[in-house]
Amino acid sequence: MKAIDLIALILVIVGALNWGLIGLFGFNLVDTLFGIGTALSRIVYTLVGISGIWCIKFLFADR
Repeated sequence: MKAIDLIALILVIVGALNWGLIGLFGFNLVDTLFGIGTALSRIVYTLVGISGIWCIKFLFADR
């Protein structure tokens, strides 16, 4: 697995865990760590979104 694939997968997992926390407990970890609506939190959300798009290729990879 290439380094970029691993980083993207980790960010997707972080995003999924954050959404799980929001759904179960109403707790947003990213906003808690970086502030609500700050540039840093927007960067994290953007990187997680880009990583999700990047990981789509795993659906079509040879097994």
